[in-house]
Amino acid sequence: MDSGPRVHGRRIDTRMLLAFMAIYLLWGATFLAIRVAVLQIPPFFTAGVRFLIAGALIYGFMRVAGQPSPSAAQWRSIAVIALCMFVATYGALFWAEQYVPSGITAVIEATLPITTIALEVFILRQQPFSWRLAAAVVLGFLGVSGLLLKSGAGSFALLPCLVIMAGGTAWSLGAVLTRSMPLPRSLTLAAGAQMMLGGAVLLALSQATGELHPFPNIPLRAAVALLYLIVGGSLLGFTAYVWLLARMPATRVASHAYVNPLVAVALGYFLAGEVLTVRMILASAVVIASVFLTLKSPAVRST
Repeated sequence: MDSGPRVHGRRIDTRMLLAFMAIYLLWGATFLAIRVAVLQIPPFFTAGVRFLIAGALIYGFMRVAGQPSPSAAQWRSIAVIALCMFVATYGALFWAEQYVPSGITAVIEATLPITTIALEVFILRQQPFSWRLAAAVVLGFLGVSGLLLKSGAGSFALLPCLVIMAGGTAWSLGAVLTRSMPLPRSLTLAAGAQMMLGGAVLLALSQATGELHPFPNIPLRAAVALLYLIVGGSLLGFTAYVWLLARMPATRVASHAYVNPLVAVALGYFLAGEVLTVRMILASAVVIASVFLTLKSPAVRST
């Protein structure tokens, strides 16, 4: 049931349409922007700059708007979730996109809802078992297996793909922990703090791995991609996401999980010349279908 306010009038409908376009298109295009950036500047540095700047801006805005600072216990929760959802997940993703096409990365990343449900149902026992969810999980990982099969021009490095999946599991763990750890009431403030801390740790990781020796030269093309990730991906996309969550059922807003890969695959093919084979198209369709089944299952809670 839709517990959010009902919308009437043309103006509100237009805003709703623009918000959905933002989370579909802006977030879908982030995979290509990451690919463009990390082929020219170090991956941990790129991710750290993106999240530190975007997180600091979001957190600072919410504090100026009157939201209270998190308590010590809430900061501890924020730190744990930041390590799972931004350092482990995005550190892995930015590193792996040096070797994996952006469209394929997006399809593998689309398994996040599937791994989250697998953790909740089969490991943590937080949701009841259902054959529909079990089938969706199996279908999703069969699709990913089809993507990883080596076959001529459609082949790419296996290890980076596995790293993306491992990072996705860390995100799923963070998503599950979010439901049981003390966090600020403001989703936006909490997310800004998580991005900010995650970005700081990623920059420390960049320093520790030697990415900053010497300090990276940032070509114009990479700078534009990084600016897009900060403004389009983190600021505009996230603002639209939060705005929609206040007005729509969470399962409907989560539809971006199976639209973003379609956008990313199309942009990678048409703008970046990424290889797209029939096998990859079929495997991607299986993954997206499994995500659709997962998010549409009545057993999945709206959060």
